[in-house]
Amino acid sequence: MTPTVFRVALRGEELLNNPRFNKGTAFTVAERKTFGLTGRLPSKVNTLEEQCERAYLQLQARDAPIRKNSFLQSLKSQNIVLYYTILRTHLRELIPIIYTPTEAEAIADYSHLFRRSEGLYLTFPHQDSMEEDFLEQTKGKNIDLIVCSDSEAILGIGDQGVGGIGISSAKSVIYSLIGGIDPSQTLSVVLDVGTDNESLLNDELYVGWPHKRVRGEEYDKFIDKFVQLVRKFFPHSLLHFEDFGVTNANRILKRYKDAHAVFNDDIQGTGAVTLSCAMAAVGVTKTKLSDQRYIVYGAGSAGLGITRQLRDAIVATDSVSEAEANKLFYLIDKHGLIKTNTPNIRDDLLDFVRPDEEWAGVKENGAGEISLLETIKKVKPTILIGCSTHAGGFTEEVVKAMAEGCERPIIFPLSNPSKLVEVEPKNANDWTKGKALLATGSPFPPAKMPNGKDYVIAECNNALIYPGLGFGAIISKSRNMTDTMIIAGARRLASLSPALKDPDDALLPDFADAPEVNFEVAVAVAEQAVEEGSAGVSWKKEEAREKVRRHLWRPTYGEYVYDKNGMA
Repeated sequence: MTPTVFRVALRGEELLNNPRFNKGTAFTVAERKTFGLTGRLPSKVNTLEEQCERAYLQLQARDAPIRKNSFLQSLKSQNIVLYYTILRTHLRELIPIIYTPTEAEAIADYSHLFRRSEGLYLTFPHQDSMEEDFLEQTKGKNIDLIVCSDSEAILGIGDQGVGGIGISSAKSVIYSLIGGIDPSQTLSVVLDVGTDNESLLNDELYVGWPHKRVRGEEYDKFIDKFVQLVRKFFPHSLLHFEDFGVTNANRILKRYKDAHAVFNDDIQGTGAVTLSCAMAAVGVTKTKLSDQRYIVYGAGSAGLGITRQLRDAIVATDSVSEAEANKLFYLIDKHGLIKTNTPNIRDDLLDFVRPDEEWAGVKENGAGEISLLETIKKVKPTILIGCSTHAGGFTEEVVKAMAEGCERPIIFPLSNPSKLVEVEPKNANDWTKGKALLATGSPFPPAKMPNGKDYVIAECNNALIYPGLGFGAIISKSRNMTDTMIIAGARRLASLSPALKDPDDALLPDFADAPEVNFEVAVAVAEQAVEEGSAGVSWKKEEAREKVRRHLWRPTYGEYVYDKNGMA
């Protein structure tokens, strides 16, 4: 393959200190002469593969995951191509280092680990200069993807203030690593509206705005000012909302989804990958989504996102009305089954409230609440989804009740990290005598089937789908990320399920195949965008595959030519 030629205006130390263009010891002899690097580098010219081997050995010398995370952050700030190459080479091993669970630890200690900027910091008291700050950061750039967080609900560890820049940055990395989006065309943003985390407010080293979290109208105006800047200057970009709190996440998504291509991974990404899992599972049982009865254990952003995504897919694929599809779902929170007399029901849950009269004669606890077990006994669900962070919430009695109600119970304990999973998949497999179709939110080892065969546990990981959803929307210049585009991506992922060839195999592809899987998702999304008229391009649906392939970014070194008017 002919290397890409870049016209570069940087020389000497400036070039070596630019992570986008730095090649380190991979600069050729000719490039070293041209760019004034001969005396600045040792004489040996390395290949990218040799550099990757050396960097991996250095990484392995760090024993603790947080030290590995710090090393990779340092590498990222030195040499983008080498950073992504080592990640692609050791994908399964290093994703937990740069993302959950290790990134959560890095974010929690962000102010103490801080070394250099990771993106754009927009702070509430500085909002008068927001446009100026935004343009300063994006000047001369073609931004396709903007990932932002207000840091209220980070990776299961809650409010982390300005440290949320770490989750925006990590998500941007995964879009490039797995989705193929050029990292130079991404922007990571933290919307610093304060924090209610007392430990941060009392920490003299905290680098964010030391103020209680802004809420209400002032918060909404700040968010809107940012969104309008995105719409004004990058109208064809994808705006990704990450780890917003439950009171704001769905509200913000609903407000802007018809005005711009916006996406919330906690709601739509979790919903989409779970939908893919469910589609694969009903493919195994040779039924339809509308034939199922669903219990969702945990009614926060993730649980509601999953419920709505499944509901919308039922409406779109099985020609069922929304009102009828709503009746297939039973949501459970800390007050038990959500029914008419449940206290303090959020407005966004109202579509799924069960009428009290349905439950006459069903055993309640002292507070008048109906438990998960009693709900299962009455409903006889076919699908049980956990996103509660209630470790062990799917007890042996609960799982066995699921197995009594259907031939192949579909059980998805999705809570992260693994210590918070609702049931160990090995136990669910044993308690159902190998009947259960399983997927988890974290990686788990295979479970043993009664016939001695290993049952591979599918990892219901958002990264199997959201980078492809995003790339498909970007490549087609979509005005919106529509529900039908998401369903098209989920259907394509489900079609790649190993279980469709062997019903005792995993419901989703192996995470190591995530780049290839997301390529297919991106093609499906772009095809749907063009077909339905959401796209802002003139090419035909049949051209989507080639368009996606041509625009994939991969970490390789280009050939440099000096040009004082070139890139800097």
